[in-house]
Amino acid sequence: MTRITRRGFAQLSGAGAFAAGTGGLAGILASGRAPAYGQTAAVHWLRWADFVPASDVLLKGPIVQQCQKDLGIKLTVETINANDIQARVTSAVQSGTGPDIILGLNNWPQLYARSLADVTDLAEQLGKEGGGYYDALKSVGTYDKHWIGVPWCIGGGLVAYRKSWLAKAGADKFPANWDDYRAVGKKLKAAGHPYGQTAGHTFGDAPGWWYPYMWSWGGKEVEADGKTVALNSKETVESVKFAVALWKETMDEGGLSWDDTSNNRAFLSGSISATNNGASIYLEAKKKPDSYQTDKGTPMKDDILHASIPGGAGGQFNLPGPMIDMLMGYSKNQDSAKKFMAWIRSKPVYEQWFTSQQGYQCGPTKMWEDDPVWNVDPVLAPFKKIPVTGRMLGYAGAPTQNAAEVQTKYIIVDMYAKAIQGMPAEASVKAAHDELVKIYGA
Repeated sequence: MTRITRRGFAQLSGAGAFAAGTGGLAGILASGRAPAYGQTAAVHWLRWADFVPASDVLLKGPIVQQCQKDLGIKLTVETINANDIQARVTSAVQSGTGPDIILGLNNWPQLYARSLADVTDLAEQLGKEGGGYYDALKSVGTYDKHWIGVPWCIGGGLVAYRKSWLAKAGADKFPANWDDYRAVGKKLKAAGHPYGQTAGHTFGDAPGWWYPYMWSWGGKEVEADGKTVALNSKETVESVKFAVALWKETMDEGGLSWDDTSNNRAFLSGSISATNNGASIYLEAKKKPDSYQTDKGTPMKDDILHASIPGGAGGQFNLPGPMIDMLMGYSKNQDSAKKFMAWIRSKPVYEQWFTSQQGYQCGPTKMWEDDPVWNVDPVLAPFKKIPVTGRMLGYAGAPTQNAAEVQTKYIIVDMYAKAIQGMPAEASVKAAHDELVKIYGA
């Protein structure tokens, strides 16, 4: 992933004032044909390459065709590896040209806030119609009292695990605390079935594991004022010391270089017994029961369950993964883009995509909690709780631009990775704390 320097970050966050307001949401939604913005009715939507491939097939085929028919808008859906999205945003902002809409992950929209169009009217109306947004989406999707993007969905990880292997190690259910997790993990690794996590520079699985892990020990980036750096604490140091032992005793140590697909492959190949991940591992095993089998020759899907990351003295958490569609301020197709964003979030259209996800993502508003998709497969049902059981980057402050920069530079992840590779825990924490001071300024 392209790193954002301090200077580059300042340039991005101040690249220009908010674009003008929506220009009348009623007009956007009421028109029977795509409005003009001085250009042809065309919209270019850049997204991540979905971990549920069927969803991308849907968007690039039937949805593109339906958009042309219903709105008269020529929709281009481009998908790329999620780790490459920030480089595309940076390039587009600097050149003033590129996709009209870009899907922002985590709290990335905060980094580009002043380069995005103000979509307040549209976002607020859609949120009201859907029963309200989750707090995590609102916190990363707004800046200076404006909506800087329209929420698309919110997901996150749970631990996928092989229930038969854990049972052999003495765990009839997934360990709920770190001591039990470590004890079971020792037995699993000795039996050739280690846990598997990444401590690498990858957008999802690394922060999705190490932030909740730190919080569970009582560690935090900053105080509630969002300014005073509080990382260098006894709780954080103890979490790092424990993590080093945990890594060596229970983990596949190759995880230092894993990206967001490595643990999926390791799990499905039978190399690891548990990993924090979205629902994609189970969905793949379910899709191809003859390809992914246990050592007994039975479908692996029947040996997979999901559980929350273990907790500690500080509590038990996950890291929700908000996804926000950012309408770029440079776009000359803003009216068409807004109409498209409203249309694709209408229940008949969005439900097609939501159903294709099978529970991998939660909807952006609370109305989707009652969707029938959650009743189809009890193995996926726990993902429904992700939006309301987590904390966001930047705790105990808000998920601000500063918190986004910390995550983008992998400072918290590297704090653990450096210690795993031999740096004393105290030194690793101090180094990370000092980096946060440079960013937060306190």
